[in-house]
Amino acid sequence: MLAAERVARAEYLAFRLCDEEYAIDILDVREIRAHEPVTRIAQAPAFLKGVINLRGAIVPIVDLRSRFGLPAAEREAGTVVVILALGTGYVGVAVDAVVDVVALARDDVHPAPSFEAGIDTSFIRGIAPLDGRMLIVADLAGLLESAVPAAKAA
Repeated sequence: MLAAERVARAEYLAFRLCDEEYAIDILDVREIRAHEPVTRIAQAPAFLKGVINLRGAIVPIVDLRSRFGLPAAEREAGTVVVILALGTGYVGVAVDAVVDVVALARDDVHPAPSFEAGIDTSFIRGIAPLDGRMLIVADLAGLLESAVPAAKAA
């Protein structure tokens, strides 16, 4: 692989929500944890499931199904929480399953379509066809930073 090709490629963590696959920049991922009970916060938005103690840092946990307006599901064995490093802190996102880590070239990611029906696609960086499936490349940092205060990094 040429040096220019290495620079033009980035790695993404692919995960599943319902029947869709999303991908986020692997550099935003701090760790992947098994789903665990959370401490609920009174009057929090429905998508904010609560908080966990992550080695002394209180980390908010967001249910991405709820945040994206997808139907709720019972937690399954594959359900995981992906801890993201956002700015100066952490936020956890509950996803149905982690699929794999994929390397995508810039040219592999096509611009997100624009919809006139008032659909918010601001969190979508692009769409990447990969091995017969479509990955929605998401900008969760932008989506979550405005809605959920991140826990300060310990």
